[in-house]
Amino acid sequence: MATAAAPTAAWAQPSGHTYRIGWLAPGANLDNIDAFRAGLRALGFVEGANLTIEPRYAGATPEALAIAAADLVRGHPDVIIVTDGSSAAAAAKRTTGTIPIVFVSGDPVAMGLIPRLSQPGGNMTGLAIISTELNVKRLELLRELLPRVSRLGLLYEPRQRTSMVPPMEAGARSLGFQLLRLEAGGADDIDAAFSAAVRERVGVVMPVASALFHAEKQRLVRLAAKHRLPTIYENRAFPEAGGLMSYGPDLHEIFRRAAMFVDRILKGSKPADLPVEQPTKLELVINLKVAKALGLTIPQSLFLRADRLIQ
Repeated sequence: MATAAAPTAAWAQPSGHTYRIGWLAPGANLDNIDAFRAGLRALGFVEGANLTIEPRYAGATPEALAIAAADLVRGHPDVIIVTDGSSAAAAAKRTTGTIPIVFVSGDPVAMGLIPRLSQPGGNMTGLAIISTELNVKRLELLRELLPRVSRLGLLYEPRQRTSMVPPMEAGARSLGFQLLRLEAGGADDIDAAFSAAVRERVGVVMPVASALFHAEKQRLVRLAAKHRLPTIYENRAFPEAGGLMSYGPDLHEIFRRAAMFVDRILKGSKPADLPVEQPTKLELVINLKVAKALGLTIPQSLFLRADRLIQ
């Protein structure tokens, strides 16, 4: 991550004071919150001593997230709400304009969360995973892996239809892919999307990064294996769960970094004055066992560039 002045682990706190942090997320991703907890521990926060984390897992619908966000605000979190995912960040913004919010989201400027990355203003700051360039890079990796495949299925949520899909279509055309749109508004729609991909003789599938697909990663990798469809994903959690490959940031490091924002705000910094950070380290992960099951030979160029190979 872009560097900022790292605070020391030990610092003066009001005697007996326990900070309360609300955690709002579409799904119960324990890896993310565990990484956040680890980051807080390294900074001297101990749950049960000077810190309480109150998680709310609401599902991906705006209505459910709004209810969960309102519930957190009613509990008067001491200083901050930490959100996991773009939809959760939007729900938190609508619910409070005063409690500091640290988000991990997609493009917060395009979503209207903040006016600019360098000067977020208001009560929000955090870490942004801006996916447009990453999605195009994933298409390039697919073309390198599968030079003869012509039909690509793009799996996306309805809310991404106008923002994410058109750039992906342009990128796919430039690489010689014919793109088939596969829209999924909920978990059950993912099954139907893969069935449509098979009917349309799609050769490879790419889910656009989203909270829904991350929460449903087990379903995604199972369906890809069932239908023998090579698939590239947003981060290493997918190949670790049995997916073929991923290209994206290290989420563990991102959520540890989110703890640094919390620390600085609890020390008196205002979210408006803390520039939003973007990940600078991206990793390519390939599951060789899945590649073998699909009958794929990983090109030497990809093999040598991989940051991690799962045997």
